[in-house]
Amino acid sequence: MAEPDFAEEIIAEEPIHIESTDVITGDRYAERFLYYQLKLSIAHAEQIDIIVSFLMESGVRMILRDLEGALKRGARIRVLTGNYLGITQPAALYLLKGELGDRIDLRFYNEKKRSFHPKAYIFHGKRQNEIYIGSSNLSRSALTSGIEWNYRFTSTENEKGFHRFYNTFEDLFYHHSIIIDDAELKRYARSWRRPAVAKDLERYEEEETDKDIDNGAGTVSSVFQPRGAQIEALYALKASRAEGAKKALIHVATGGGKTYLAAFDSKPYQRVLFVAHRQEILLQAAQSFRNVRQSDDYGFFNGDSKETDKPVIFASVATLGRSQYLNQNYFAPDYFEYLVVDEFHHAANDCYKRILNYFHPQFLLGLTATPDRMDGRDIYELCDYNVLYELSLKSAVNRGVLVPFHYYGIYDETNYSGLRPVRGHYVEAELENIYLNNKARYL
Repeated sequence: MAEPDFAEEIIAEEPIHIESTDVITGDRYAERFLYYQLKLSIAHAEQIDIIVSFLMESGVRMILRDLEGALKRGARIRVLTGNYLGITQPAALYLLKGELGDRIDLRFYNEKKRSFHPKAYIFHGKRQNEIYIGSSNLSRSALTSGIEWNYRFTSTENEKGFHRFYNTFEDLFYHHSIIIDDAELKRYARSWRRPAVAKDLERYEEEETDKDIDNGAGTVSSVFQPRGAQIEALYALKASRAEGAKKALIHVATGGGKTYLAAFDSKPYQRVLFVAHRQEILLQAAQSFRNVRQSDDYGFFNGDSKETDKPVIFASVATLGRSQYLNQNYFAPDYFEYLVVDEFHHAANDCYKRILNYFHPQFLLGLTATPDRMDGRDIYELCDYNVLYELSLKSAVNRGVLVPFHYYGIYDETNYSGLRPVRGHYVEAELENIYLNNKARYL
């Protein structure tokens, strides 16, 4: 698959009109994109069967709204994919399950002794059935400008050939697969590691993600949408609220996208409070929420500003946590529908607890990278022990969310033997003396 270098040629600024074609080769011409051909077929199908060796988040996102429209018409949708080598991304599965739920039948191929490399899209209609078969898995590059060859034929043109493919699909789907329910999906996600081949696959995906693809009603943009682990966490949050949960804790390593996750999850709520202990965190959070909500209608409650009439407020814990502000003159206890507490491991401290005790939101979300406190105080009780999603530093690196890191140790010849520990700590003045007088440390 050649690296594309023609971004300007596949950007569609206006809705384009594609005619049906049987031969699809990808490349730079939109009429050769499998994506547009699939849209035409999905729009009229009464049943949709997809069998691909892997799913990627980018490909699922492209056809998600079309599949949802088909379901609303009463269409039946089945998807069979592989899990070999972990190329299928958990986020792609969570995206399907989260948006379409149990309305689609989603399964893994489960025959360990045979390889699984089919790529076919089968559509059943009132007058005839059709199938696209070729080289395209469900990824953005494979559906658009990647060099992918696919061929379409109908049951009218080749009834015997169509039914051979369809009957094989039926056999694989019902006799050589496992249902991807919540338990199976969680198991797969927990064991998933970013495969070695992902680097090349994602390079092509990133090339395509920088381009806008017309979906017939404007362009499909991937900017400021939940991705990867965020999709998994959002799925867990939605499911937990459906079961009646009012509080939750998300434990994700630093750099894992916690703030954007909070912005995505709180988006349906009208009045949101985001509290943190540092001004730079509030400023960064405000930018994240602005990007997700596409709105400048937010304010700050800190030492310099006391805005109370905005739908989204970013508040300093040190300021809002004072008794003089936790009253009806500023905010009613039920004013905010959604409360985000950043650095939730600090929530056992007095200022945080005053805020938590005063406000009664519909939902409380705690965010932290380090949930365990050294002083032994329990923060889990504050979120009803509902730890919904965890992505440790090691898992984040293994999954490609964070880059790998290396430690370098430098030998220090400083002699600490003459220092006197006092209550378990060295005397600061003595430490400074041996450091400042040790010229070798500066070389």
